[in-house]
Amino acid sequence: METIYETFVGRLGQKPELRYTPKREPVCNFSVAVYQGKEIPPIWKKVVVWGRQAELCSVQLDKGNEIFVQGREVERSFETETGETKKYKELNARLVGFTNI
Repeated sequence: METIYETFVGRLGQKPELRYTPKREPVCNFSVAVYQGKEIPPIWKKVVVWGRQAELCSVQLDKGNEIFVQGREVERSFETETGETKKYKELNARLVGFTNI
């Protein structure tokens, strides 16, 4: 599978959620609305941040903040209770920051 790197600017849809893996590795999840134009609905992107940057995102970012994200797109899948396989894409962020302060 081809590795896709992406950079985008958007607004947080909710406060980032911080959790820790069983090995105590911090991981933060959030969604970003990327606007394409006034008449076009936004595209929602799932973002995952790891390590110290994950902890900083959980403290520094809040719903509605405009941020930029740069990272690698990853495709994930899971099986529903009915046995159906569902797929989705998320961005494994390398860099996250404010667009303005």
